[in-house]
Amino acid sequence: MKLVSRFEAATRSTAELHGLLREAFNAFAAAPRESQERSNAVQSLRNIEDELAARMPTL
Repeated sequence: MKLVSRFEAATRSTAELHGLLREAFNAFAAAPRESQERSNAVQSLRNIEDELAARMPTL
């Protein structure tokens, strides 16, 4: 999986981010342990989740 940077995540819509989150999770699950693919998927998951959390309204 191609790494989704925080900058790239910020340019996507919320709906697109949810789709990317699913893709990143599936890539993580399918990738062999200790592979670059898995590392990219984990970092992409973090970046996407961080961006989604930043968009959440605060109380």
